[in-house]
Amino acid sequence: MADSSARTDTNRAAILAHIGAHGATSRADLARALRLSPALITKLARDLLTDGLLTELEHSPSRGGRPAQLLGLTAGSFGAIGVKVAPDHLTLVEVGLGGAVTRTATEQFDAGHTMALARLTDTVSAFCSSSTHANLLGVGVGLPGNVLEQSAGVVDSTQLGWSQLPLGLALRKATGLPVLIDNNVNALALAESLFGTGRGHENFLVVTIGTGIGAGIVAGGAVVRGHSGNAGEIGHLPMAENGPRCQCGALGCLEAMIGQSALIETARHEGVIGADAGITALAAVAGGGNEAAQRIFAEAGHLLGRAIAGVVNTLDPELIVILGEGAESWKHWSVGFEPALRSSVIPRKRGIDVAVEGWQDDRWAQGAASLVLSTPFDADGASGEQGRRVRARLIDAAAGDPS
Repeated sequence: MADSSARTDTNRAAILAHIGAHGATSRADLARALRLSPALITKLARDLLTDGLLTELEHSPSRGGRPAQLLGLTAGSFGAIGVKVAPDHLTLVEVGLGGAVTRTATEQFDAGHTMALARLTDTVSAFCSSSTHANLLGVGVGLPGNVLEQSAGVVDSTQLGWSQLPLGLALRKATGLPVLIDNNVNALALAESLFGTGRGHENFLVVTIGTGIGAGIVAGGAVVRGHSGNAGEIGHLPMAENGPRCQCGALGCLEAMIGQSALIETARHEGVIGADAGITALAAVAGGGNEAAQRIFAEAGHLLGRAIAGVVNTLDPELIVILGEGAESWKHWSVGFEPALRSSVIPRKRGIDVAVEGWQDDRWAQGAASLVLSTPFDADGASGEQGRRVRARLIDAAAGDPS
């Protein structure tokens, strides 16, 4: 009986999350999308309508038969908080169940400070207390590092200088909400799958360029996390045996050769930008026609293209999505990237689509919120106990008693 009740709760949550992610839909389309019987969908939808979580909208256009009644979410019912953690700032967003950002904030932050954990928990707690939604489902956190279990939220991050930091426990105590934490690129891949360019694609690759180089892998509709939650670390592909030393300690990693710091160092060494100038200056002179600056980006694009070609040949995605702060200079990267990618993948994959999205900090935080919003689709149980708590809040919210 308990198992049956749990399945019912999961299916109810999946209906709500699917409509949140994809918009109003018919019972028949829900049955197909969630692979549930039409009779079960009809029963569950009736219960959700009675509970006030769904509302019936206009009929969809007829294709010759009886027009289908559309189901939509009751407006303003549910929200989630997303937090992007960077070494020097926090970006926080509040989103609805459909992923739309309703509120955002950016706060200065020093990840290396002795009081960093207290500062982070205080900031998140204050942001949650100002929620505009009747029911907050939970908090999602995306950060540059390794998180073995989303639900436990114990963090290791060389970029942030954190080792075995119990961030999940601290945030749960501070907010009283379920908390899910993952690598920021994995979280971004979730957002792309639910709300972005990747929606409707079962197999795609999210590649981020900027301070670091990373990838999120979506295969069979699910984000691939790997044994230790570290899948997608393409920035540490070994590209040159005697190359520059990477922050991970190895020599010649892709990130050490084409990450933001590497591009700046090369540009300063060649006199393309001043000794105190950074990536913004390099992008500006490249945009102004400086051939040396354009060559630096093109060579970086060439190495990235060859690296991604190897990933494409291995994983066979149908789409590549390029994101990150470095994407703002993509026209200079692409000069090297496109020929390197197309010439290095096996012939039948040379037509793979590449989509480039503009960089926005709140997009990363929306990805963190997607850790919460995606839990009803978590067939593999990656979200653990905290995911169960999110689903319970989603179901219990109609009774005014979120658990």
